[in-house]
Amino acid sequence: MATTGENNVKAVRKSKEEKKVFRKQLKASHTLLKHEGISTIPQPTKSLVVANGGLGNNVTREELFAALTEMGEVESLIMPPHKPYAFVTYRCEDGARRAHIDLNGHKLQCGEHDVTLYLSYVESVNHKEETVAPLPQGLVLVEDVVSPKEEAQLLAALRWSATTDDVTAQKALKHRRVKHYGFEFRYDNNNVDKDKPLPAGLPEECFPVLERCLQDGHIDIMPDQLTVNQYESGQGIPPHVDTHSAFEDTILSLSLGAQTVMEFRHPDGRVVAVVLPGRSLLVMKGESRYLWTHGITPRKFDMVPAREPHSAAHTTAEQGTHSSLTLSKRGTRTSFTFRKIRHEPCRCAFASACDSQGAPSPFLPSPPSLPCCRADAARLEEEFVHRVYDAIASHFSRTRHTPWPRVCRFLSSLPPGSVLADVGCGNGKYLGVNPQLVTVGCDRSGALVQICAEKGFHAFVSDALSVPLRTASCDACISIAVIHHFSTQERRLAAVRELVRLLKPGGQALIYVWAFEQEYNKQKSKYLKDQNREYSPANDSSEKSQELHQGSSGHMHSHLKVSCNTTDNMQDAKKASDGKLSVHTNRTAFITQDLLVPWHLKGGNVRGEEESASRLSSRTDPSPGFSSTVCSGSKPDAGNATHGPDSEPTLTGETSQTLGCTSKSESESSSVPIFHRYYHVFQQGELEQLCGQVAGVQVKTSYHDQGNWCVSLVKD
Repeated sequence: MATTGENNVKAVRKSKEEKKVFRKQLKASHTLLKHEGISTIPQPTKSLVVANGGLGNNVTREELFAALTEMGEVESLIMPPHKPYAFVTYRCEDGARRAHIDLNGHKLQCGEHDVTLYLSYVESVNHKEETVAPLPQGLVLVEDVVSPKEEAQLLAALRWSATTDDVTAQKALKHRRVKHYGFEFRYDNNNVDKDKPLPAGLPEECFPVLERCLQDGHIDIMPDQLTVNQYESGQGIPPHVDTHSAFEDTILSLSLGAQTVMEFRHPDGRVVAVVLPGRSLLVMKGESRYLWTHGITPRKFDMVPAREPHSAAHTTAEQGTHSSLTLSKRGTRTSFTFRKIRHEPCRCAFASACDSQGAPSPFLPSPPSLPCCRADAARLEEEFVHRVYDAIASHFSRTRHTPWPRVCRFLSSLPPGSVLADVGCGNGKYLGVNPQLVTVGCDRSGALVQICAEKGFHAFVSDALSVPLRTASCDACISIAVIHHFSTQERRLAAVRELVRLLKPGGQALIYVWAFEQEYNKQKSKYLKDQNREYSPANDSSEKSQELHQGSSGHMHSHLKVSCNTTDNMQDAKKASDGKLSVHTNRTAFITQDLLVPWHLKGGNVRGEEESASRLSSRTDPSPGFSSTVCSGSKPDAGNATHGPDSEPTLTGETSQTLGCTSKSESESSSVPIFHRYYHVFQQGELEQLCGQVAGVQVKTSYHDQGNWCVSLVKD
């Protein structure tokens, strides 16, 4: 009797567990339908959707495939990039039935964490095969160029020391450690001192590899400079082009240790992600060396094709096919970059990017021009927005800690369970304001997205003009201090349309942009008033914000009338500058709508950003009229102050009205990078007028909040 009773209890317990799994399976099915448009069916088929079994959950293809194949022969496994689900199709329906029974509620161990799988039947699986992006012209990847034994010998030859080493100019940078042989590459001027060779030449262990490169035609002259970079998991290097005047054409990059992904970017916006396996050699010549930037996004996992060693080596997840993707965990990687010192001016075919042929110097730049076409706008934003944020990300994040009260009020008003997208999320300071929301952020800066990930937020890299989220998938969106970085009316309008596209019917959006009117209703903004102390948004009373209207078109017209005279004055200012962007003098009223705002590294004590600044100033894709975002010579004691939702650190003293360095006395006292970010500051009524051009959305409220114009939108 006791045994029978015990068995009955076990049966009841199993039944409760089955019910729990069934409830969670149904919930997963509803979530897939609501947010991804994936319909599940109760009838068995050969195909299933595996909730929680996606690349977005840090599940590798190999881990999931091993569990699925225990149920039967798998015909196909499709893992869409960045998604928390996968699709599996079995050869026969019996395999799918077994998986549905045995794997529902199954905990799958994935490295140091586990996920619980929930499977549902689907009618069919449709996926689009994506074309493979070709390598940049002049780029060659050679795998297995050294043996494991040679790899060990090369790594042993480095002899890393605990302190700096003058013989090899060893330095511990913020995101990696570095050694130089032959000549030191100096990050303060992004060049080499050709008259001061280092005591240590290239390690003798390198010469057998270089001799083979000569024989195979990868190089036609022996390199005399070597830079060794060692990256730990989660580290990277900002996008850059090696200085034209410093080195000859061909550059060799030997990867030892762990695999990584390097991104190449063309000035026209094309991106090619290249998987660099251990013991591989990357050869950069011509266009790939002189025009395309290359860099490594700091992260701990890369999305890569699951492939045989010699197939489709140069593509990553975004450019491979969905059916072949997996995750690759980063480890310690050491790169050997071999270059030949240039002793004559560069005469390459890419004059607009060549410092030897008159391209603006990072330290003697000329102001950029307002864009006259779409390509010019993209280049301006790449140079004066995207690269700057990548370079200053950690310093930027340290100054972004206090959410603004009125933004918090908007987020707190949303119903529990609402899906919120923060487009241009920065370091994610708004993603955790309301823990009852389902939040996701995206930002153009990979470095800022990495900071979000370290804080435990869900965020991904994306352009605000093309967010990879399903249409009508969000209950609310916010765009705080983002749209003012777009350099044309067309692109600003496209950014608003993209926000509206993401909203469900009845969904709300909140937009903040920097205001031309820093004095409003006879009150100066904190930006103008607080010249001698750092301003934290927490000190601001949200009650001081001025409500302008409740969606009335009549009020919108009055906004435009008020601004007419101001617009005429600004047009005169633009004409006087011949279409060139000026550098704003901090803590003063704006005189033009399109300008460059300085960001400097306070006291020059942020080593990582200084190093990134030097990399950034390696000219990558300038065209005539565009200039670098970095120069030296800021005041060493110049404090940072903040304003607006973007909280801009700025110089407290006067700043030169060009992108050149400050006065000689200043530059003699310190050499600190100054970055310049592009802004279009909005006039009164301009943001409402912009939103009014988007169909299917109404302006609910509009107000001025401490030097920023703000609107709340509702989708019809």
